[in-house]
Amino acid sequence: MRSRSSPLAGRTVAVTGAARGLGAALSHEISRRGARVALLGHEKAALETVAESLPGPALAVEVDVTDLVALVAAAHTVRARLGRPSAVVANAGISEGGPFLASDPAAWRRVIDVNLTGSAHTARAFLPDLFDTAGYFLQIASLASIGAVPLMSSYCASKAGAEAFAHALRTEVAHRGVAVGIAYLNWTDTDMIRDADQYAALRELRAHMPPPVRRVHDVETVAARLVRGLERRRTAVYAPAWLRLTQPVRAALPPVVLRVSRRRLPRMEAAQPIEYTGPLGAGGLADQVASRRNA
Repeated sequence: MRSRSSPLAGRTVAVTGAARGLGAALSHEISRRGARVALLGHEKAALETVAESLPGPALAVEVDVTDLVALVAAAHTVRARLGRPSAVVANAGISEGGPFLASDPAAWRRVIDVNLTGSAHTARAFLPDLFDTAGYFLQIASLASIGAVPLMSSYCASKAGAEAFAHALRTEVAHRGVAVGIAYLNWTDTDMIRDADQYAALRELRAHMPPPVRRVHDVETVAARLVRGLERRRTAVYAPAWLRLTQPVRAALPPVVLRVSRRRLPRMEAAQPIEYTGPLGAGGLADQVASRRNA
């Protein structure tokens, strides 16, 4: 059932990383509210499958967010086929896990390229449209933007960078009528998180977090909350809502994480070697294939 009372009704919204997981769930929620949805990302067939399942007009555009020339061309295609976007969701993201020194330097850098540079490229490609529509740019961040944890150095660095980028961008474009929001997410039930749980160290990492933090949240519920924030052009959106409580105490988080890590990591290493995971989830593998093909 579509919602015709939504501010998104009749508008165009672009979502990156839309082939699966949160991006697909966001696309469904946005379409249900009467918007035209442009789905961007790897895997044209998967994007088209999601597009065909939406209740409203949709367009699947295969593009790598780290390729600015291709992304600018994709923005032109969206503009020509669906109209200028009134909102853009920079959702595309990948991850890897394991000890920093065990990581593949190229794979580590790729996480930064996709999660941070890809978000900046997305803004660069679509800002002319958002200036024209007085639109809204939503950066998907993470609890990792607020509090870094061991064994996820590339992901934490990329999400902290994406948060800082969004804060800076907001100050530059506010006078042009464009709003910039940041979505802070906890563990969400996507294939990336399910794959991470297959590795003992990452599974233990989450298991020893406080109960509210270690809970994995349903992707449809998270998407619905984010789209409500999108409708209201929120500066910050938290899923779940309690994550907002971490902001006032974020300076205290690194010493707490350090203390816990000093106690837990030696025990984990004594039990078995901590593995390097490589790209996590089907999205990570799809990005690996695409980046190798485009190299």
